[in-house]
Amino acid sequence: MATSEPKWIALGHPSYVWRFGQDRRLNLVREHVSLDAKRILDVGCGIGTYVRKFRAFSSEVYGVDVDHEKVTEAGASLPNVVVAPAEELPYPDGFFDVVFLHEVIEHVHSDEKAIAEAVRVMSPGGHLVIFAPNRLYLFETHGIYLGKRYIFKLVPLVNYLPDALRKRFCPHVRAYTSGDIRRLFKGLPVDVVAHSYVFPGFDNIYSRNKTLGVVLRRMLYFAETTPLQVFGLSHFVVARKRAN
Repeated sequence: MATSEPKWIALGHPSYVWRFGQDRRLNLVREHVSLDAKRILDVGCGIGTYVRKFRAFSSEVYGVDVDHEKVTEAGASLPNVVVAPAEELPYPDGFFDVVFLHEVIEHVHSDEKAIAEAVRVMSPGGHLVIFAPNRLYLFETHGIYLGKRYIFKLVPLVNYLPDALRKRFCPHVRAYTSGDIRRLFKGLPVDVVAHSYVFPGFDNIYSRNKTLGVVLRRMLYFAETTPLQVFGLSHFVVARKRAN
């Protein structure tokens, strides 16, 4: 994606504080993928929020990020965290059992290369876990550009615009249809074993208005069990690398 913006716009906001929404996503991962005693890589790890949680299941957890400042902060308390782009991972083929990309591929220069690299460093039978923005979610959560002016707020229906027009508002971030997700795996030796959608944790709303937060969670988490899940905030994808 474009790199002329301030870093926090171009790279997004990795998880800084562990809250209900992160717990829920971790539990979803564990429903599909064993983390116990696995060699795990978090691509786009930020300050190491998920790396730290993964270490409850395995001592061999690694993280990479392109942001030197965040890697320095993570490395002050975590081992195996280095600076590297998702498109050029500094690890040998087949090194990891699990590769995790949490809201990352929408920000990288080449999402196709990032996925190909993730698959390269996975061992046969290993799993790739992805969370990525859903094009059908009603709001764009990364802000928009009006000309050269950046506005950071939830903006409704931007993701429903035609591609060319959406890119004018959101040159800094991608959002994915289910077809876009499938195309990322085209020609790679993996099989998608799970693809669903998740709604937000509503942590900020819950902290201000507990009743409203509870209502939203109950309604929309029920929607995840219905065809309405396709309007969720993020895709959740698990792919397994073939043995051969």
